[in-house]
Amino acid sequence: MSYKIVIDSCGELTEEMKKSGHFETASLTISVDGYDIVDDETFDQADFLKRVAASPDGPKSACPSPGTYQSMFECDADHIYAVTLSAELSGSYNSAVLGRDLCLENDPEKKIYVFNSRSASIGETLIGLKIQECEEAGMEFEEVIRTVEEYISEQVTWFVLESLETLRKNGRLSFMKAVIANALKIKPVMSSTPTGAIEQLAQARGINRALVKMVDYIVEKSADEKGKTVAISHCNCPERAQMVKDALAERLPDHNFLVVDTAGISSMYANDGGVIAVV
Repeated sequence: MSYKIVIDSCGELTEEMKKSGHFETASLTISVDGYDIVDDETFDQADFLKRVAASPDGPKSACPSPGTYQSMFECDADHIYAVTLSAELSGSYNSAVLGRDLCLENDPEKKIYVFNSRSASIGETLIGLKIQECEEAGMEFEEVIRTVEEYISEQVTWFVLESLETLRKNGRLSFMKAVIANALKIKPVMSSTPTGAIEQLAQARGINRALVKMVDYIVEKSADEKGKTVAISHCNCPERAQMVKDALAERLPDHNFLVVDTAGISSMYANDGGVIAVV
């Protein structure tokens, strides 16, 4: 059976995924003070971060339209899947579902399924790879869905941010809290909830201490799960991501590791210096 996996652009595609022919990106759009940026292969992270730092209001994003998803679903693949940013954080999931419904109106027998990642960034990447693994193993469409939904239910996303300015500018953190946190160099350790929302687990003075706490959480969850992949994405801080990987590899020697730089939407959420980890 042929298959296609559409991942919205909050999920980073590795070079191997791009070359496989099975993956396609549904691009979101980012707006910074009226300047629109399409989150595709033309995304310039350095320019984007400069614009965000200079913006008094911060970036905003727009998800792909239902028509965009519909056109991507109208292909010759036997099985079609979409993986989107958490429905708690974006309208991308609902847009993809509408695109699927429009496609099914024209071809009711078409097999299309939309996964709400309940994650972001590299979490979507791992889900896409899980779908590919299931398809390559010869699973039936319904079995792929069951297996991947179970995988999503067990997945957890953690992140630590260098800067809280984007959260402040987007109204998710008060000005006073942001000022105090920055002055005291307090860095929160954040995590996804089972529904795909965000919660704070802990905080630390300084980014390195916060990353150590994040590593502890990951090890606590994953120590007994041999052979799993721990994925790390970073926004413009490869040395920091490598430090996290090395610390995890020492304590989780039976795990696999994947490290990528953030694309556009993930760069918007993580901001300069942010690190995301998923397992």
